[in-house]
Amino acid sequence: MEHDSRIPHAGSIRAIAALGEDIRRRLYDFARNERRPVSRDEAASAVGISRKLAAFHLDKLVDVGLLHFRFLEPAQARVGRPPKVYAPADTSFTVSIPARRPELLADILARAVLADDEPASVRATAVEVARRRGVAAMTPPPRPRGRRIGADRALRLTEEMLVEYGFEPYRDQPRCIRLRNCPFHPLARDMPELVCQLNHAFLTGALDALGSDAVEAVLSPTAGECCVELRPTR
Repeated sequence: MEHDSRIPHAGSIRAIAALGEDIRRRLYDFARNERRPVSRDEAASAVGISRKLAAFHLDKLVDVGLLHFRFLEPAQARVGRPPKVYAPADTSFTVSIPARRPELLADILARAVLADDEPASVRATAVEVARRRGVAAMTPPPRPRGRRIGADRALRLTEEMLVEYGFEPYRDQPRCIRLRNCPFHPLARDMPELVCQLNHAFLTGALDALGSDAVEAVLSPTAGECCVELRPTR
């Protein structure tokens, strides 16, 4: 049986409720955006509070499962007791009242595709459905007849859509969008070949909706991130 990184419903409620406090939300956002373990001093400075207050709220975020911590190795620390550093936990949180489990149905359907006697045809259909869903997700901007959208504008418009769908886009280069979060995890972890192909089709469809051939979605797997990046067409 595959490992489920979701936490129980009651735990999800506590975790999400903890983010209702503005300071905790900003501390959590800082820890996620840094992409590395952060110290209490760094977190306090980032949100403009005292180290003591930062420590209190960071430990609360650990208690509800949003962050985890470790102590720096002695070689990495200054003189004295090794400090705590914090990083986002690899868990997902879902709250639905009454309880809903759409990810269970998604898992069943994905496994049905892989188990079909004619997987190539079923997969091709799934890819096309994903592409059409991507087209529907993007609202193309008005533009004068005959004018195409350039790479910079296409990247900006796509970035806005990616934020809305929870991909957490960022730019490691001015004209390359990477995606910190995979909204399809843990399915992408358990069935990467299928799910990443569908994800790529979804994002390709979003670009198709713009009517621009200046940007492409490219499979570029990176540990801890989404498998697709967007960049200008070569």
